[in-house]
Amino acid sequence: MIVGQNRAVDQFASAWATRKLHHAWLLAGPKGVGKASFAHAAARRVLAEAAGPPFDLPSIATDDQHPIVKLVEAGSHPDMRWLQRLPKEKSEGLARDITVQQVRGLGDFMGLTAALSPWRVAVIDCMDELNKEASNALLKILEEPPANTLFFLVSHAQGRLLPTIRSRCRRLDFSNLDDDAMTSILEEQAQLNATERQRIIAMSGGSAGRALAFAELDLAKLEDAALVILRQGDPTNARRAELAIELGKKGAADRYTAFLDLAPSLIAREARKLQAGARERALDAYGKARELATIAPRLSLDPAATVFQIGGFLAEVAPPPSLKR
Repeated sequence: MIVGQNRAVDQFASAWATRKLHHAWLLAGPKGVGKASFAHAAARRVLAEAAGPPFDLPSIATDDQHPIVKLVEAGSHPDMRWLQRLPKEKSEGLARDITVQQVRGLGDFMGLTAALSPWRVAVIDCMDELNKEASNALLKILEEPPANTLFFLVSHAQGRLLPTIRSRCRRLDFSNLDDDAMTSILEEQAQLNATERQRIIAMSGGSAGRALAFAELDLAKLEDAALVILRQGDPTNARRAELAIELGKKGAADRYTAFLDLAPSLIAREARKLQAGARERALDAYGKARELATIAPRLSLDPAATVFQIGGFLAEVAPPPSLKR
């Protein structure tokens, strides 16, 4: 079940039910609101219903015991491909991009005859991580798509995609989740008391993926430290240095990644409370923090140095010393 995204789910389900559907679907919206989960569920439905045996379930629901669903879950369905960044060969973490070689492999897959039904599905999670060559290679595939093939293209920042790719897709919009949806997801998937749950919902900006990561990584301490810098500044650099040391440690990679996601959202949340001049200062800091948080993992920037720099952006939001008196 895809919680809180009924409109997007219904749009695709209606198109699939009539078999009058676009070959490429751009799943657009914030990170962590269910786009990849939808792509997975829709792929299960398409491949299971196309191959049989038949079943009677609504929308894009499927039975976990269906033989085709079991193949999808095992990652061994011959008519499905899921492209994402691959692990690095010589170090920890993931590659910077989805490469042109991966997309060309997808093109080779499209040249094969479907094995278990007439339908095939390809998911790219996410489009924002394709490099330039890979984007151009994908465009060629989308320009001449094989029959009975569905592409689900996940994007958290669709404005950055090639216009020629966007123009060949039907867009499904996924919105930030409301508090009821967030509560439902956290009650089911995280062991939290009501107070902890509400704090995480406030931190997460309508992103269930972010909320679940925050719950797992116990990020309340990091939020508190960031908020102190946001509101009180950091004239001696000590506060941002402490954050940098903590998140630059070996074994802190997951908390570092979560902090990159958290810091810009905290600035945006703070900006909404400020008056004109202070809000402009906060929005400028937000833009810089968001840009650095986006490129740091892809360029493999030093975590401690990156956190220290973001701490500087947080400090820019605090009122100048003359206004604190």
